[in-house]
Amino acid sequence: MGKDLILKALRHEKTDSIPWVPFAGVHAGSLKGYTADEMLTSADMIVDSIIEVNKLYMPDGLPVMFDLQVEAEILGCDLMWAKKNPPSVTSHPLAEEKTLPCVCLLPTPESGRMPIILDAMKRIKAEIGDDIALYGLICGPFTLASHLRGSSIFRDMMKDKDYVKELMDFCGQVAVKMSEMYIEAGMDIIAVVDPLISQVSPKMMSALLSDAFIGVFDYIRSRGVYSSFFVCGNASHQIEEMSKCGPDCIAVDENVNLPEAKKITDQYNITIEGNIPLTTTMLLGNQEDNIKSVIDLIDSIGDTTNLVISPGCDMPYGTPRENTVACAQAVKHPDSSRKLIENYESTFDDIDVDIPDYANSDKVIVELFLLDPEQCAACTYMLKSVEDAYDEFKDIGEYRVYKYFIKEDIARTRKMGIANLPTMCINGEQKYISIIPSREELLESIRSARI
Repeated sequence: MGKDLILKALRHEKTDSIPWVPFAGVHAGSLKGYTADEMLTSADMIVDSIIEVNKLYMPDGLPVMFDLQVEAEILGCDLMWAKKNPPSVTSHPLAEEKTLPCVCLLPTPESGRMPIILDAMKRIKAEIGDDIALYGLICGPFTLASHLRGSSIFRDMMKDKDYVKELMDFCGQVAVKMSEMYIEAGMDIIAVVDPLISQVSPKMMSALLSDAFIGVFDYIRSRGVYSSFFVCGNASHQIEEMSKCGPDCIAVDENVNLPEAKKITDQYNITIEGNIPLTTTMLLGNQEDNIKSVIDLIDSIGDTTNLVISPGCDMPYGTPRENTVACAQAVKHPDSSRKLIENYESTFDDIDVDIPDYANSDKVIVELFLLDPEQCAACTYMLKSVEDAYDEFKDIGEYRVYKYFIKEDIARTRKMGIANLPTMCINGEQKYISIIPSREELLESIRSARI
């Protein structure tokens, strides 16, 4: 059974085949004709959607829901809902003053959308939980802290480390409460999803953030349940610090070189999970592209112990189902799939795009190359850092936003030689790669480019 396969991988045992986990997220709703906002607010629709994913994609494990804003909503953040994406945070309760939320706000089974989520989890557990390993996804402490504090959290990390530690401690308590509820609802694996971990240095991670994560993973382990530490963006520099936090698994997206990251996680006997490209392959590619991506990934790794194959993150809403089926087939039947793509070359053609003439521009050009600013938290806060400073540099600069789900923007990203997202360029130079600058750093970089 698929569940046994996943649990063996998380126990670091040898498996007969590689486990496969499609992170269907809101894409699950698309299979039943539900919009993202409909699905994420209805237990019936969540159950219908996940059961459909199980029928179509032959999973060994599945997340019940992929929405990192549940906790933020409970704690007073306003959300902007969308038809094809999870909601995004639009307000930050702690943005204006450095305070801590009252402990009375810690989530309970009655908070926010928790009754809907817990109902869906219990029903899905009863229907397919004996065969499929179920993931409960929670918002990681650092991303939750950024939802509460806004982009000021990055300045706080330099100027008020004690406050950051206190806020992280509170957000760690939230993560423990969420884990407790999801475990009691029958989840086999708790995935702590923290996209913004890729945006800070290992030194900052160790000094200010790690304790909160260690506490969460220790709690999950004390309950006899497995854990995953899920990060987005170029977290290559962070893999060792993440490993030191003690998760059973680390999940990464396409920004990370999986074979190289696995060398580190293997040293800590941690399973690694990832990282089929979401946009160029799953959303915009064809079936052969998807088969080739999976086979190339498997072949690049060699030793498949401590490995789970999955999309790099929450699958785009409009991902063609045949592409996901192709991924499943490649994971389940690698030998026959390898023969299918022996002579295949990708047909994804770059579109001709014009690169700005930076040297002769009247203004400094700030370019943001993002996955999706409405869905990717790291992208959201990188964009926000520019928007917040814009009034101070608008006389000498302008900014442009490119999104990696638009074909023209993909072509531009490739032509600029950008390998990791999100990335901020200033006058064509890759200045901030998976790092969110402080307001002062950003303004100084723009002023320097003007000289």
